[in-house]
Amino acid sequence: MRIFVATCLLAMWCASSVVHAQDIPGIEICTAEKAMDRRTSCLQSNIDFLQKTMTKQSLDQQQKLDAANRQVQALKAALIAQQGAIDELKASQARLSDELKKKADAPAPKDATPAKPNGK
Repeated sequence: MRIFVATCLLAMWCASSVVHAQDIPGIEICTAEKAMDRRTSCLQSNIDFLQKTMTKQSLDQQQKLDAANRQVQALKAALIAQQGAIDELKASQARLSDELKKKADAPAPKDATPAKPNGK
């Protein structure tokens, strides 16, 4: 059993030490290719990568624009609500000011007795 585990560990270690070439998507330098079909394939791979990247970036930007537009609409709605509250406060202040002005301008009632000074 120990020999089996050791053999498996040794096999995994050997496999991990060998680096395998991977096709990583990205821009490749195609001028190094001598064969025309390989160069064409390289260029097509670059075009595909760029188109996918542009599509992804376009979708990301559109999502950001949509989110910004939703935020602008929410802010506009909040602004309208605040403006309505300000208009109500101004109207209330104007009514209160008019009432106070009317009270100050109103003549004293005739049947009211004048205040007597506290003197003996």
